[in-house]
Amino acid sequence: MISADPIEISPAEFELAVKGILDAASESLVSYQSKHLDALSAADGDYIIDVTATFKALGAEFCVLVECKHHKRKVERQDVQVLHAKLLSLGAQKAMLFSTSAFQSGAIEFADAHGIALVQLASGASTWFTRSAGETSPPPAWANNSTYVGWWHHGNCRTVLSDERAEYIRQALGIPQLEP
Repeated sequence: MISADPIEISPAEFELAVKGILDAASESLVSYQSKHLDALSAADGDYIIDVTATFKALGAEFCVLVECKHHKRKVERQDVQVLHAKLLSLGAQKAMLFSTSAFQSGAIEFADAHGIALVQLASGASTWFTRSAGETSPPPAWANNSTYVGWWHHGNCRTVLSDERAEYIRQALGIPQLEP
């Protein structure tokens, strides 16, 4: 289960963990490239974006803007609104906001209305569930949990994004699934 307390991770480790989760989805993409702390220019100014991912799919070029919020407080609606404004200004196709903490209801509502993916970074152990009562035991080594996972908030659902399960990050990015 996702902890109510923000994950303990340095800002740089956080951004690079997010980049790793995104990079896992690149297997089927043409000309995929991700950048950490990417400098982008628009008509209204210059921006430093925590992580960008660019690729070709369906015969078009895509740019995904990813902001990483390393907060102890819940992410607010205004944080999502600022990212939406950057998306419009830079002409990107998708925006994602990763956070070490949870999201306020207004942030979730705004993100859902504007197609912005909200993801809470958590310990990989947060995907380990048992049926026992009381304190949950940590996952055993054979469970092969990722160090970090993202819990994607979309509507009333939560989906795990990790560098081990790329199909879910592809879904969050709107990328078609691979053919079997």
